[in-house]
Amino acid sequence: MQVPELGNLVAAIGALGTSSFALVDATKIGRNGGISNSGFWSIERAVAQFYPKASRADSPASSEERKLLDILHGNWINGVALGDQKAIAKSLIKLRLSPDTAKAFAAATGVDGDVLAAVAASMIKGMPLTPEQVNVLGRFDLCLTALLDEGYQRADQRYRNWSRVLASVFAIGLAVVGGLVVYGDESAASYFSSGKVWFAVLCGVLAIPMAPISKDLTSALAAGVKVAQTLRK
Repeated sequence: MQVPELGNLVAAIGALGTSSFALVDATKIGRNGGISNSGFWSIERAVAQFYPKASRADSPASSEERKLLDILHGNWINGVALGDQKAIAKSLIKLRLSPDTAKAFAAATGVDGDVLAAVAASMIKGMPLTPEQVNVLGRFDLCLTALLDEGYQRADQRYRNWSRVLASVFAIGLAVVGGLVVYGDESAASYFSSGKVWFAVLCGVLAIPMAPISKDLTSALAAGVKVAQTLRK
């Protein structure tokens, strides 16, 4: 293969990866965000440690846990930066800390429920916290951060894995169909029985790493801008 042909092949594979990503991105018009919804159950599971009945499928629309999950789901499918999503989730859960929720929150984080309830009562009344209460609140904050971080990291991993699987299906399918178009002078039977179809499949497989996996183009662009700003500094 000559160098110009190699260059064209690399460019074509890159375009194939971009095209497969575009098709993956198009699935997001589906119900609940399509492929973007992948992995959100890990976030639901993390929140369920504080709200045992929390579920977007089963919780009443007017319930406190459903409203919380709807906010987190909206941020998730719209590709808000992962760090910002975790900070928002943490803030919303801490805002719901009260003497009534303290027992469930304490059970999830392994701190003293009575002291955490006293912390909640003091915070509502604007009273200063005792050293013991400050210690319990700090431990609660650390455990909450760790639990949410686990949930979001697992969700992000699942989303990326499913996106790559779907992108691979699109990329290989486009490559095979493209090969059939290029070798249009042959019958479909002879094309699929020859080694040319496997060359097309190989091109589709090589295109997978080139398919950018991101919640949407906006978040991908934002990430690129941050990198550029970092390099400039």
